[in-house]
Amino acid sequence: MKAALRRGGYLLAASPPVALVALFIGVPIAVTVIYTLGHLGGPNAAVSSIALHQVSAGDRLLTFGAYREVFDEPNFRADLVATVWVTAASVGIVLLLAWTIALFARLSGRRVAGILTSLAVVPLFIPVVIGSYAILQFWSYGGFMKTIAHAVGLSGFPALGFTLGGVVLAEVWVSLPFAVLMISSGLQAVPDSVFEAARDAGASTLQAAWSILLPMNLLPTIIATCFTGISILGSFTVPYLVGPTSPNLLGPLATETFQSFNQPQQAEVMSMVIFGLAIVVALPYLWATYRSNRDTATS
Repeated sequence: MKAALRRGGYLLAASPPVALVALFIGVPIAVTVIYTLGHLGGPNAAVSSIALHQVSAGDRLLTFGAYREVFDEPNFRADLVATVWVTAASVGIVLLLAWTIALFARLSGRRVAGILTSLAVVPLFIPVVIGSYAILQFWSYGGFMKTIAHAVGLSGFPALGFTLGGVVLAEVWVSLPFAVLMISSGLQAVPDSVFEAARDAGASTLQAAWSILLPMNLLPTIIATCFTGISILGSFTVPYLVGPTSPNLLGPLATETFQSFNQPQQAEVMSMVIFGLAIVVALPYLWATYRSNRDTATS
């Protein structure tokens, strides 16, 4: 009886957020999926009445014609490759910088480490639009860095404005604060006694960090990795303002396909591709969370 009441209490407590998620996230996703599979009526009747170049399932249950049409486009394939490349490069640089800053702050304890950590989280308080324009002002062809380089005779200094390299730089700027905070909090949670025990056993600082701090900080690192990757995959402002016209990330491409070419079905196919990539990126986080909950339950 008590178990039934407990389960009923859990269900009652969880039902409002589950209902909200299902209403505002689950239903739109379901409508999008059936629209990309060729079902133009029902909840998609309004948008399909004004859209161009739609693929209809007709009397069939579904069709992947819209997906084939999108993937046959060379521009989409180039943007897909660019999206994956920018995401992988940005996540790698963010993790490298975040671990370097967090590890330096954890091991040194000096004032300069605190200043460095504070500077790393400054972008958290700067709007993405302002940060993107600032990067353009510094790194474009007529920007500050190019002007200084030209003044000192470095004519071959690279300009990152309106390039994929500039997008990577801007994404690192936007994503670094969360990764630093997440990894720093994980490192600070490791007891000093555990780390000092490894040092007393003869391990160097780097060996102790590799064998103690990294395994004990695996979950925060995975969280930072997955959330950073998902954020970059779905980003729009940074690649739209900083990136080139082609290739670019899928976010601006989907927006342009919908707004400029009036092809919402193809745009939603692109959004489903982004959604699929985000699921792949989120798998390590789901695995790590499940493993952590299982270990907590068994202990």
